[in-house]
Formats: sequence, structure tokens, C-alpha cells
Amino acid sequence: MSLDVVYGESRDRESARRLAQALKPVVADGTIYLAYPVLATADEKVQVDALLVSREHGLVAFLIAGDQPTTAEDWKRHVDAQDRLYSTLVASLRRHEGLRSGRQLAAEPQTATVFAAPVAAPDGVDGWYGDFTEISSFVAGLDGIEPEVKHNLEAALQRVATIKPAKKRAGVNTSSSRGAVLKEIEKGIANLDRWQKAAAIESPEGPQRIRGLAGSGKTVVLALKAAYWHAQHPDWNIAVTFHTRALYQQIADLVTRFTFEHAADQPDFEHLRIMHSWGSPGRTGIYSLIAMALGETPRDYAYARGKYGMEDAFRGVCAELLDIARNENVRQIFDAVLIDEAQDLPPEFFQLVYLFTKDPKRIVWGYDEFQKLSEAAMPSTEELFGTGADGASVISLDAPEDAPRRDIVLPVCYRNTPWALVTAHALGIGVYREPDGLLQHPDDPKLWKDVGYDVINGSLQPGGPVTLARRPDSSPEYFDRYLRPEDAVVIRSFDDESSQDQWIAEQIHTNITEDELELDDILIVLPDTYRSKSRGPRIMRELRRKNIKSHLVGVTTSQDAVFRPDSVAIAHIFRAKGNEAPMVYVLDAQYGAAQFNRVSRRNTIFTAITRSRAWVRITGWGDDMTTICNETRKIIDNQYRLSFTVPTDVELQRLRHVHRGRSVRDEEKVRKATEGITTFLEAVEKGELGLYDIPPALRTQLARSLQEDAADFDE
Repeated sequence: MSLDVVYGESRDRESARRLAQALKPVVADGTIYLAYPVLATADEKVQVDALLVSREHGLVAFLIAGDQPTTAEDWKRHVDAQDRLYSTLVASLRRHEGLRSGRQLAAEPQTATVFAAPVAAPDGVDGWYGDFTEISSFVAGLDGIEPEVKHNLEAALQRVATIKPAKKRAGVNTSSSRGAVLKEIEKGIANLDRWQKAAAIESPEGPQRIRGLAGSGKTVVLALKAAYWHAQHPDWNIAVTFHTRALYQQIADLVTRFTFEHAADQPDFEHLRIMHSWGSPGRTGIYSLIAMALGETPRDYAYARGKYGMEDAFRGVCAELLDIARNENVRQIFDAVLIDEAQDLPPEFFQLVYLFTKDPKRIVWGYDEFQKLSEAAMPSTEELFGTGADGASVISLDAPEDAPRRDIVLPVCYRNTPWALVTAHALGIGVYREPDGLLQHPDDPKLWKDVGYDVINGSLQPGGPVTLARRPDSSPEYFDRYLRPEDAVVIRSFDDESSQDQWIAEQIHTNITEDELELDDILIVLPDTYRSKSRGPRIMRELRRKNIKSHLVGVTTSQDAVFRPDSVAIAHIFRAKGNEAPMVYVLDAQYGAAQFNRVSRRNTIFTAITRSRAWVRITGWGDDMTTICNETRKIIDNQYRLSFTVPTDVELQRLRHVHRGRSVRDEEKVRKATEGITTFLEAVEKGELGLYDIPPALRTQLARSLQEDAADFDE
């Protein structure tokens, strides 16, 4: 282990780095936060230049002096600043029960002021005063703290103490119930890991990318960063944006709580704005705000769908606005923009954000390359933001050593069990799909390691076989302690929809009456978005027969919130996305085995499964569900490992072509064409028709098309 350095927004980055370097030889295990946290009283914000948390050396808050004191007045100013830092830090820590021991703090903070050259502090002052050469000996002589105190201290300082579960779960009476298991799991989610700390706090002078699987904490990290910047710079115009409307309340709640922790006050929502990427008639979004800044009338969904189709509606209106903006002298309206769910937003949106964000382009985007609800691969930074006259990307994610990181991967998945995650990935990319195998694969095979997989056999070289398994440290230990794989993931197939719905209603009745789960612990996901309004009422009817209240999100309730304490949430995938629940029922999973738009459908099943925080039930009916069941059986038989051949670039190109997305209209054309070809081939096999029965011109055209396609994939 070694000292972990987290680079916040330092007033003097060079001095902050120098302080960290001075501490590295003496602190074997701990974290130093540079320019973090923001400490505030009711009247003022109190500066802290660095904060050290170490099991061996306790808690030390540093101020870095900008001048050398030469007079009594100079010394008074420095002593007063350190005294103010101490009293504010103590007051902040006292609010946390886990940091109190009787009437005293369980961890007494030390304070220190660091000067550029040696000084002789006046007699009788508290705290430590010295220069960079003396820091190591000062820290080496400090007493340590207990592991539990360190754990609670980091939770308080990282501001995540405020996201501990609000539920008391007073109805839990049986120690072995699912409700009791949830209480234990929820206790374990208290601290940021080293990657989350870096992503939430480190603040480069420019753009930053945060990658991670579903459940790795991207939304929490972005909310923390937004609150941190808002507390540091209350005059900045900061926007937090997202694709799923149902995320609005969740993000607003997180940002509000984190801002209060930093600044002891509510956010100023005139300067820190929580905005949907598009917007709506009743609520301004990033797109509509930019349109108004250009003097344009924002386009609505009806217009966009009519002109560009359902899949490309947002891309189309963003492209329209981008064409206008590129020919205008735009007024930049954002100091910083934080983008959640970046994988679901088009490059044109990013380019608009870039144009309307002030230098140095503080744009932070979080995305999950494995969670796309369209077939498009996640674009490169060049494709997202565009290129300059020299052809190079207008942004760079390169960062020098000992500087805030600009590209951070979150490899630990806190939401999903490892068994649910492997199941989701296997179904999502078609690892065990017969007879054709993979449907899709990330462009860079090394991404598997980035997101927490180990290579068990083979290698990640294109064209070669590989076997992957979740790395033990990529999941929190509480999953193995409290859950069993055969209960964490259950797959059931039924003869018809009605049988499926009856079983789900019975299971949810058991969840509530015996498992000690609450109604808002349960989420039912409908994969087929376009039929959800007609599909939802049928499962609601079965629940009513069991006297279980439920609601169809965005239809019988607001689209800005998913869960209600007195009702089971039923949501189509675009409403459910970005949310989570302890118990998730993925209804009609046969949707993922249809013959058209396979990748989008598989991505939908993947996203539905990864809404689960503890248990997931994957159910469906009919022949297509047999396909899903056969694949999941292989996942279990292979002990939740992924075995496949890594595709080459040519094979990736073929996969993208064969499994590219199609509109509903195009899907119908393909269906009819397939039926026609099938009928013809059946007639050929029966001897009723032959190839020469096709008109010569059509036969020649067909042969030429087949030859050209074959040549394309052989290159």
C-alpha cells in the first residue's frame, strides 16, 4: 500500500503537489486530499489546502501559507486561520455519531500551516507551523486511529454519509429474511473507493471522462463533483444533465444533500442546474436552453420523430442546432457541464455542449460502454467533440504525472451481484448464443480488464479464445457473505403470458408477506417500450388480485420519479434505466431473442438485469424464451464465466452490419423479405421451383449483391 493522492481544486497546485511528495515517504497507507473538503460555517467558507487521513497518523488538516510572517500582525493572521480551520473541522465531524466517543471526538484532528521556508512560531500557539522539509517528521510523530474510526471518518469527509439508506426497515423481525439481508448490505455501502474518490474530487483544468459499469457509482460521483464545484465556486454556472427523465429527482436529491454537506446551505439552483438533456414544455433542458441562447425555438419530440424517426429524433434536432451555432458568434453560458448516461446521447449533443462551455472546457461525462440502448458503438473523443483544423481532437484526456486524472475507470460494481452482472453480459453480447455466437463486442478487448474481469484462460488477442471471470476485488465482499448465486439470479420460462404474470404476482406477495421486503424494494421492468402502455395493465391486474398496489411509471404517475412507498413500480426500460431496486423482475425476457434488432433487444435485457441490487428474476414465455433459458443454463454450467473467441476487426465490422439497428418500418420490410425468401427456398427444396425460375435480371442482381457483400467481409 502507499499514500493515495486525490487532486482537488488547489489554489496553488504546485505547492499542493510538493506537500503530497513530502508525505509519501512517511505515510504507508492513507489518503491525502488536496483542496478538499470544503468546510463551511453559517457565515463563511473555511479554506483547507490538504487533508490527510491515515490509520497510522490520524487526521491532519493543512494550510499552505502564501507568505512568510515577519510581524506580530502576520502571525496573528496565520494563527487565527488555523484556529478557525480547527474549530470548523471539529464542528463538522461532531455531527457524525460514528465519530463521537462520549463527549469527545473519536479522532482528534491535528492542524498544520506549511511555509516556504523555516519559521519560528510564537510561544503558546496551538497547532503546528513549519516548512516543507519538516512535514515528514511532524506527521511521523502523530498517533494513529482505529480502523472503524478511519472508516467513519472517510465516509464523513467524502460526504457519502448522507447517502446511507434512509430506510429504518422497522418491519424486519426475522434475521434470515431478505429484508434483514438488505439491512446488512446497505450498511456496507458507506465509503467511496479509491477510484470513486478520484472521479468525484479530482478537478483537471479541462475535460474528464469517467467510465464504469452499471452500479459502479457514476451518478453519485457526478453529483458529488457538482456539489464540490458549486461550494468552491458559487458564481459558476454549472449544469448536471442526463438522458433518462426518471433520474431527475434522484440527481436533485443527491446534489442537494452533498451541497448541504459542503456549504451548510441549500444549492443555488440558479447557478447549479439539474437539467434533462433535451427538456420538455414544462422544464428547460440543455438542448432547449442552448436553442434559446441562439434565439431559436426549441424543437419538440413530435417534430423530431416526424422528421428524423424515433431512434434519431434527438440526434436530428441537435444537428440542426449545431449547424446554426457553428455559423454564429455564440455566447458561452456554462462554466462546467456534467453529463450522466453519456452512452445514450449523440455526438451532436456533446459538440453543442463544447461550443457553449467556457474555457478550459470543464466537461465531465460518465458512461458505461456495456449499457447502450442502441447499436452504435461509443464514439471516440474525436467523434464526440470534433476535430480542429489539424485533424486532432479538440479535447485531450492526457494528463501529466502528479496531476488530476482526466480518464478514470470505476472497476468495482456495488449495485449488481457478480452473478447478475455476468449473466447480463453473457446475454447482452450473446456469449452462449446458438448457433451463431456473439452479437456484439467492445472495440478494445482490454476493456474487459478495466471493468473488473480476469483472464482465466486464453488471451484478449483478436481471433483467439478467452475465458473471463469477475475479479474478486471487483465486487464488495457483502454479496458473497449474504447471498447465494442460485437465489441471486433466477430464470423461469412459462407456456404463456398469463402463467408468467400469475407466478410473478405470487412471488411478489411472498416478498412482501414473508421476505420482509417493502413495496418500493421491488421493480418490474417491461423490455418492450412501445407496448408498455398496453402490457403494464395486464401485470397490474394480477397484482390487484393479490391486493398489491402498483403503478405504471410515467402513465399512472409522474415520469420524474419511479418509486412510491405504497406501490410496486412497473416501468419500461427507458423509465427504469438509471434506477435500481433490491428485487427486480425482468418481464417478457423472450423479447431479447427476437430475430430483428437483436443488439438493441439484448442491450435492453442487459440494462433490465442490471437494475437489481440483490435479486433478479428473469421471466418469459414461448419458444423464444427457450433460447434465453438455454443461454443462461450455460452461464451457470460454466460457473459464471464467459468463454468465447475475441472477434477480429473484420468480424466486428460484420457483426455491426448484420446486427445493425433498424426502424420499425425497416424491420417490417426485413420480416416480409425474409418470409418471401424462406417460402422460395422451401419450394426449391421440394423441387417445386428452381433458381432459373427467377427472372434473369433479378437473378443477376441477386448474385451480384451476394458477391459484393462477401467481398466486403473478406477484406
